[in-house]
Amino acid sequence: MSLLETLSGQPVWLAIIISLVVSIVIAIAGIVPSAFVTAANIVYFGFVWGLVLSILGEALGAVISFILYRKGLKKLSGSTDSSRTIKVLERLKQTNGMEAFVLVILLRLFPFAPSGLVTLAASYSRMGTRAFAISSTIGKIPALFIEAYSVHTVLGWETQYQLAAAIFVAVAGISYYYWTTKRKKRRK
Repeated sequence: MSLLETLSGQPVWLAIIISLVVSIVIAIAGIVPSAFVTAANIVYFGFVWGLVLSILGEALGAVISFILYRKGLKKLSGSTDSSRTIKVLERLKQTNGMEAFVLVILLRLFPFAPSGLVTLAASYSRMGTRAFAISSTIGKIPALFIEAYSVHTVLGWETQYQLAAAIFVAVAGISYYYWTTKRKKRRK
């Protein structure tokens, strides 16, 4: 029995809380794709309300991650030698104001920029939490709309096509992982 089937007899607010908590945990982890939560939201709440809940969950998750990453970086930066700091992160640390605001929006719009890395980079900058929350959410809305529409379309496919797409994505992901790992080993 799936989680969605289990939740079908429960109050809606419980499903909303579970969705938000899972979105926040995924954002904090920084490496797990959120498409699964978006898919569950669309199946359970419908396209529009599932999309709204996904945007809310991603926004909350990004802000909480930003705050946690920033606290962690402050502790880490106090215990590391400043001469060993990566130059790009040092430059990013100096970013603030409108430049940081626009940079976060653009990185959120870019479909292949890992969300966790964008949040980590922003938390290392001098950008404020409010500016990050606004720019991150503005950038995530179009990206989540595209993700939700794609998920909605795939959910409308027949089962064998869904399975074929899942296998293709899995094989492509595993191939990409091995290809990048092999390249890194050759560089050493």
